[in-house]
Amino acid sequence: MISAFTGQQIRDAEQPYLDAGGGAVLMERAAYGLAQAVAREVKTRRRLAGASVTVLAGKGNNGGDGLFAAALLARRGMRTTAVLAAAEVHPEALAAFKTAGGRTLYLEPGNAEELAVVCAGNDVIIDALLGTGARGGLRGTSAELIASLQELRPALVVACDLPSGLDATTGEVHWPVLDADVTVTFGGVKAGLMTDPGEGCSGRVQVVDIGIEELLESTRPELRRLTSAEISAVLPRPGRRAHKYTRGVLGVVAGSVRFAGAAVLGVHAAALAGAGMVRYAGPQSVAQLVLAKTPEALWEPEKPGRVQAWLLGSGVDGEEQLERARSAAATALAADLPVVVDAGALSLLPDHCPAHWILTPHAGELATLLGSLPSTGEVAVTREDVESRPLHWVRQAAEQTGATVLLKGATTLVASPSGVVFSQSEGTAWMATAGSGDVLAGILGALLAQSAESIKDDDGAYAGLGLGVEDRWAALAAVAASLHGRAGSQASEEFNGGPLTASAIMSAIPRVIGSLSAEYDRTRP
Repeated sequence: MISAFTGQQIRDAEQPYLDAGGGAVLMERAAYGLAQAVAREVKTRRRLAGASVTVLAGKGNNGGDGLFAAALLARRGMRTTAVLAAAEVHPEALAAFKTAGGRTLYLEPGNAEELAVVCAGNDVIIDALLGTGARGGLRGTSAELIASLQELRPALVVACDLPSGLDATTGEVHWPVLDADVTVTFGGVKAGLMTDPGEGCSGRVQVVDIGIEELLESTRPELRRLTSAEISAVLPRPGRRAHKYTRGVLGVVAGSVRFAGAAVLGVHAAALAGAGMVRYAGPQSVAQLVLAKTPEALWEPEKPGRVQAWLLGSGVDGEEQLERARSAAATALAADLPVVVDAGALSLLPDHCPAHWILTPHAGELATLLGSLPSTGEVAVTREDVESRPLHWVRQAAEQTGATVLLKGATTLVASPSGVVFSQSEGTAWMATAGSGDVLAGILGALLAQSAESIKDDDGAYAGLGLGVEDRWAALAAVAASLHGRAGSQASEEFNGGPLTASAIMSAIPRVIGSLSAEYDRTRP
């Protein structure tokens, strides 16, 4: 599992070393790791000797890391330039840079655009203007320089610790920001690199060990990201004597005459994701389409039989179908069953939800939901607010509703009401297509149905994640988000990285699950 930390948590882990006079050692390790990463990237494009690098250096330790790294690269034959954005930069780092033969340029009023053109012509730019301790974004000539560089689109940008202007803790972006191809971060991943909009500016993230990692191990992460190892370990698997009822029965109230496809996709995705049986409740005309795609499903429009979990709301429209969803929600609450609450059912929430009710809004739906809650109802929350501060708002929604909240997006965040948050980002932009969310809801519903009776007393994989029972529902939702993203990416690859439909995402689900299960079987003791 990848753990990500706040800027303050990273600084707290560094403090004992700083107090003991070890600050220079930390900087030396960071600079060496940054230089190595830059050299690797350049080598994939051309010979290192003679390649050109410009470091944009601010006045703090971040600028010092960049200057020391550039000095190391100069000794390996690279042509190095430093653009100094402040009158005072790290003195020892600047001296080392000059001794290595580096050229210095000074950012001054009136020359930002000219320097941007010079920098953009180099093989690589190291952004070392602002670090984790910065508040707000770039200002003045530094902002002008970065805005101009962003327009010029340099060949390769490597961010030192994090792109300047990105909040290390929240992922908020204070424009302008220079999009990085690679971010080399020190000691531990910053939370802002694993949530949007920050993740979208950071490129690939590489972590350099600097000696504080042991102290971070005892710190509660701000964000968690499940890897293949954890996902494959918690995926439900049928035992030798399993049958359709023990495999997990999912009840689905989804779709409508207007949005019939939502039901078709949700039911079929649930079947492909391993549910032993799916009971569908909806109009006959929709049921005919559902059964044509998934003949294994049952149509039970009035009183569905026993289920282990419910999926409610995808494509629900009209009072008759809303009433079915409302009735199923009441039944689930009384029976303490887990529920996926999507789209049209988000308006049917009780005053307080249990943690195993998982809400799956996109940014617009989350804004609407937050506006209906007593504690935020007086504050107008817009879709733009949610998109600019998703980590803040998904936590708010989970805390206020009591439910687990999965906020869909390029980076999907899943917040437990306890404050634990997972972040998954395995998908492709081509997944932004009609019906994609319905497929995700079906996957999640299937996982809930299969895991509902075991997750509360599981002493195996979930216990290994170090999570309480309440937070395991969030982990399971993160698994669903990961499966969905992996299926979309795999489906797109089959079209040479091209566009895809929700049906194509759905068709890849069994292959993704099978691959993860096989990986687990190969690696387990």
